[in-house]
Amino acid sequence: MDWGFRYSIFVYAILFFQLVSQGSGSRKILEMNTHKHSDSASHMGDDRMDPEVNIFFTPDDLKTGKTLQIFFAAVGDASASSPRLLSRADADSIPFSSAELPHLLDLFSFSPASPQARAMEETLGHCEFPAMKGETKFCATSLESLLDSVRGILGSGSRIRVVTTEFVTNRSAAAAAVRNYTIVGAPREIPARKMVGCHSLPYPYAVFYCHSQEGDTTRVFKASLVSENGEERAEAVAVCHMDTSRWNRDHVSFRVLGIRPGSSPVCHFFPPDNLVWVSSDSHDF
Repeated sequence: MDWGFRYSIFVYAILFFQLVSQGSGSRKILEMNTHKHSDSASHMGDDRMDPEVNIFFTPDDLKTGKTLQIFFAAVGDASASSPRLLSRADADSIPFSSAELPHLLDLFSFSPASPQARAMEETLGHCEFPAMKGETKFCATSLESLLDSVRGILGSGSRIRVVTTEFVTNRSAAAAAVRNYTIVGAPREIPARKMVGCHSLPYPYAVFYCHSQEGDTTRVFKASLVSENGEERAEAVAVCHMDTSRWNRDHVSFRVLGIRPGSSPVCHFFPPDNLVWVSSDSHDF
């Protein structure tokens, strides 16, 4: 391991310290997809609810003029300070396994009792958790592995596109993470024959947890959002899962929306540091 790479690891570790201290806007999406649940209240807007669950809604809400309370990580959170993906050579030189956690903590100089250690253990656990029936999942630790795995799922000959939530205007560092946003203009559906959702996980270097469901009837949209004070504008990616009948009844989305599995599609916004890969046969892609 050369000195340049050692320095990069040191920088990533510093960024990771900031990331764990401030939290990540993608956590609740990840929990929804790994059978975890929240003790939060059952309706959006309840003061007792974890603010990070303010990302869920139903397709009926995806319309012009609708105002939604949405959580987006503020400046200084995951979207601004998460490290970039390593090269394949660098990523392959570092073990990525729960069994190697003591060695990894020593490498990054983290105490076993530190928040960073707990975050690393949780991330490795998510990546090692078995896939659900009909699900394809992987964790990417390098750009090359991310692209290769996505192509393997969507098809190397497919027309592939990646979309993500982007803020058109700069966000204030002091901005509240949860704000009221109004949908302006008609949401646009992105043609998607198949899709792969990738969620960033807390780790000393960039790690993406990606998954795709066989036979999924997911629909992907882009919606223009404006904050209540008019200072923030975003082009936000929204994903709607049209069949939730096989979901665990403890999914946090059901608690937030007050619905049951299969009773309604569930939509959610993707944080700015998450990726949605789609393939399509459309020439307008």
